[in-house]
Amino acid sequence: MAFLGTSRFHFHCFVSLFLLISAGFVVFPVKSIGINYGQIANNLPTPDKVIPLVKSIGATKLKLYDADPKVLKAFANTGVEFIIGLGNEYLSKMSDPEKAQTWVKTNVQAYLPATKISCIFVGNEVLTFNDTSLSGCLLPAMEGIHTALVNLGLDKQVSVTTAHSLAVLESSYPPSAGAFRKDLVNCMKPILNFHAKTGSPFLINAYPYFAYKDSPKQISLDFVLFQPNQGIVDPTSNLHYDNMLFAQIDAVYAALGSLGFKKLFIHISETGWPSKGDENEYGATPDNAKKYNSNLIKLISSKKGTPMKPNCDLNIYVFALFNENMKPGPTSERNYGLFKPDGSPAYSLGISTTTATGNGNSTVPLPGPPAIPDNSSSPSSTGYLAISSASMERYSYRIIGPLMMMVVLILVNSVV
Repeated sequence: MAFLGTSRFHFHCFVSLFLLISAGFVVFPVKSIGINYGQIANNLPTPDKVIPLVKSIGATKLKLYDADPKVLKAFANTGVEFIIGLGNEYLSKMSDPEKAQTWVKTNVQAYLPATKISCIFVGNEVLTFNDTSLSGCLLPAMEGIHTALVNLGLDKQVSVTTAHSLAVLESSYPPSAGAFRKDLVNCMKPILNFHAKTGSPFLINAYPYFAYKDSPKQISLDFVLFQPNQGIVDPTSNLHYDNMLFAQIDAVYAALGSLGFKKLFIHISETGWPSKGDENEYGATPDNAKKYNSNLIKLISSKKGTPMKPNCDLNIYVFALFNENMKPGPTSERNYGLFKPDGSPAYSLGISTTTATGNGNSTVPLPGPPAIPDNSSSPSSTGYLAISSASMERYSYRIIGPLMMMVVLILVNSVV
């Protein structure tokens, strides 16, 4: 099915903005946010139509799961900063210097400097798969891409990293006791050395939603949605946590510190909340998605660090820009988007948007009533790997979720 006509797409965007400007909604400003731009769908707008949506929510950073040439060309000279992905299926080839350099020339150099590409993530949650043949290719691929960047004089402007799920942790409660899985330490240390040497960030995908979905009776919803609550105190560090995401981030910082890498920076490459789910997917509602993402964006805007790293800005990429109707798995997988494919909001986010005016910029609210997207299935798709990060996060919580979260939320319930 062809995508909705251009006029209809623009109509949805215009009407949404007009109604909320007229309503005079109170909004808060957005300093700088990152968004994951997934494309496992057959009904998404063309990249040139995506630009105004990205700008409307004040996003200045996008993360792609590939190096889609249509997207990279469309966003030239927009100032939007990109993290692009090199898929797991290419890892084994990137230890070959010639192939690595060809990939960088084709997918990075060709778009610079008009398109602002600042980072390449090589492989997605590779260590979660427990596939030694794949994990063995990870660091050589990262090194191959970095060497290619050096040879082309691009290493000062483009960094190289990889994205992990929380399943790389063996312990995460209390946050100060965070530690990597023993079976991954020998693999992880050389990767961390690479980060320290090149100055690239450590990427982690974190989803408090899955902890709540699996244990809705034990877990405080306010704690996972950044709502007012009494929180918990780490008994070792005496640091206070009023939300689960910060506890997760600091557990990763502690794990890095335990291996001697306290100075590495963490970026949250994925986090989000679905607006719709199956009957057993507790908490997947428009209201909860609105609370999670709007409160998260407030935190990003406030430049507030975590209890363990209060002076470090949060670098967080919200998952995701659009609902993606061809993603496999439960209904929630297709409903993480801030927007529906026609350009209208999936739910009211209540954040300020910036639109160009004759004399400068004006701030208007990004709007919309809660709406549920169509989940049609179709024959083909483009974009990142079919095994989504959200699916892998679900897997990770089955491994370490009960170990951490039951203890955390027993404490939460005891003080509420």
